[in-house]
Amino acid sequence: MGTLSIMYVEDNSDLRDALSELLAGPGRAVVAFSTGEAALAACAARAPDLLVTDISLPGMSGADLARILVARNPAQWVALCSGYEYGHHVATLGQNVRALPKPFELEQLEALIDEVKAALGQP
Repeated sequence: MGTLSIMYVEDNSDLRDALSELLAGPGRAVVAFSTGEAALAACAARAPDLLVTDISLPGMSGADLARILVARNPAQWVALCSGYEYGHHVATLGQNVRALPKPFELEQLEALIDEVKAALGQP
């Protein structure tokens, strides 16, 4: 049985801590970062199976982070989160990029995780 790697990038520490805890569980490895730059540096060795990122981050935006990872691997799974209109990012980034408008229900994120696991052949 494989472990799904999830990278969560959010500059709001309370939200980052809470959602990271909710995402963690059997068969999942979650790492969280507050900036796109730190997340990108962590991807030098291996990108996550799923990147969940806020679009509005200090410094490198979540959309730019996603763009870099998708350029490296067009099959990269990404969830872009924002309370603002950002459909143009989703449409231009790739086939495995999804929108999660803030605030979103945990069930929406769980459905995406199930979709990623199915695509990767994980139970």
